[in-house]
Amino acid sequence: MTDKDTGAGLLEAPAPSQPPHRTRRRFDAKNLGEVLALVGLIAVFAALNPTTFLTPENVRTILDHSSIPLIVGVGATLVILTGSIDLSVEGVMGAAGMTFVLMTANSRGSTDFGPWAIVAGIAVGVALGLMSGLIHTRLRVPSFIVTLGVWFVGLGIATVLFGDRAIPFLPDGGIKGWPSTLTFGLPNSFLLAAVFILAGIFVTRFTRLGRFAYAIGDSEEISQGNGIPVQRYKVYVFVVAGACSGAAGVLASLELGAGSATVGVGTLFVTIAAVVIGGTSLGGGKGGILRTAIGVLMLTVLNNGLILSGVSPNIQTAVSGTVLIVAVLVASWPHRSRLRIVK
Repeated sequence: MTDKDTGAGLLEAPAPSQPPHRTRRRFDAKNLGEVLALVGLIAVFAALNPTTFLTPENVRTILDHSSIPLIVGVGATLVILTGSIDLSVEGVMGAAGMTFVLMTANSRGSTDFGPWAIVAGIAVGVALGLMSGLIHTRLRVPSFIVTLGVWFVGLGIATVLFGDRAIPFLPDGGIKGWPSTLTFGLPNSFLLAAVFILAGIFVTRFTRLGRFAYAIGDSEEISQGNGIPVQRYKVYVFVVAGACSGAAGVLASLELGAGSATVGVGTLFVTIAAVVIGGTSLGGGKGGILRTAIGVLMLTVLNNGLILSGVSPNIQTAVSGTVLIVAVLVASWPHRSRLRIVK
């Protein structure tokens, strides 16, 4: 149940002098440390809030709040594994969410395309992800700059769709209540996120897209030398990331119950922080989606526990920022000689 730490194995076999089982033990120990950190947070807040933290209602709240960053985290992790970064998340979510809301039944009109509204919202995310990938690979613009621009493109699209009319509310009942509906005792929003996580793990373990993402992040030059179409697969990764952000925008709009150009606000920080805290290297080639999922749960538990403990929102923000800075330092220091944040 662990993701691969590196794509180097795609390109060269391990040295005979280094037994494979030793590498596996090191990986398991590191991954276990992240799980133990999550368990430690749960134990601390359970002790501080014995009557409220581990109740079924609060556990479901934690899982529901983690669903959107879990979905976005699948695409964000794949992009970071290649050594790039995607900052367009919030703009893509806004554009996809507004597209979905205006194409389904809402307070502005009776237009309802049914399931096609969901498809259209995700398609907007795919289109914006394709834009990011093509500009990054064809025009050689750093992903940091490209995706920052696409963020505002998406935000602009969402703002135009929102217009100057009344807020488009979703009708009560029906699909609006789907995310919070319980299935097997768990909110549907989290079950959807779990599907994305499992699909992402499958992609990284058993498909060319996942293996090539690790290899490209480890070394683009070696990957090209081994016949990997680097530029094409980087575009594919950005398209997947756009689809994930689009799906997250649709889900966020359902949970909000209305259309909003800023439905994705705050998601980028949580997602990137979770990727780093989970142990995925910002230089690419090392990490995985399961690690990101653990990072998302750690941040969600942290925020939830601080709220239940009565900590001021300003202090909550400071704590989250401190955790991110420490995580970045710990994760990047051993690889500082090859760190490529704006690749």
